Amino acid sequence: MDYKHVIWDWNGTLLNDRWLCLESINTLLGQRGKNPLSEKEYLAHFDFPVRDYYERAGFDFSKEDFKIPALQFIDLYEKKRKVCKLQTGALDVLQYFMKTGVSQSLLSASEEGVLKEMLNNFCLGMYFQIVTGLNNHYAASKLELGRKLLEKIGLPPQQVLMVGDTCHDQEVAQALGIDIILYNKGHFPAYRLEKCGCKIISDLGELID
Repeated sequence: MDYKHVIWDWNGTLLNDRWLCLESINTLLGQRGKNPLSEKEYLAHFDFPVRDYYERAGFDFSKEDFKIPALQFIDLYEKKRKVCKLQTGALDVLQYFMKTGVSQSLLSASEEGVLKEMLNNFCLGMYFQIVTGLNNHYAASKLELGRKLLEKIGLPPQQVLMVGDTCHDQEVAQALGIDIILYNKGHFPAYRLEKCGCKIISDLGELID
């Protein structure tokens, strides 16, 4: 297809932060006397909305409000997020699309202010025509944000490609009527992504091909 625009997911797709998310959730579980998640368990449980994922991980929201661990997670994540690096090949692909005239935007379940700050830290702001994130820290659905973003892009859906790392990304793309490619080195393992029935890559450099 002759794509004119690429919508990127951030966490897990462009940013390699799986290790930090696992470390942070295990700290919270430990504070509540719960067993930590292995990386295999994390990859099996993580999903959107994250409230459901927290419950599968062992949190009991009959004893505390979801907002408490959600905000505690953000505090832990914020302390180390600057240590995170981009996924291998991410910068090369962003530069390639810019040079070839393909515009790009970012659609994330992260809070928009934090998202823009992280882009500035990586000096990536120049690559994105539009940056769209949530107005809170609770990582719910990106669907409504995606609809508004597609309107701003102003291109026919068949000319827009989305790149993400979760089945929720695929659900958003399907609802928007756009194609998607899923990257299997983020927050979902390959075996879960395969259920989405779309193209899967293990190297972002494959997008150039």
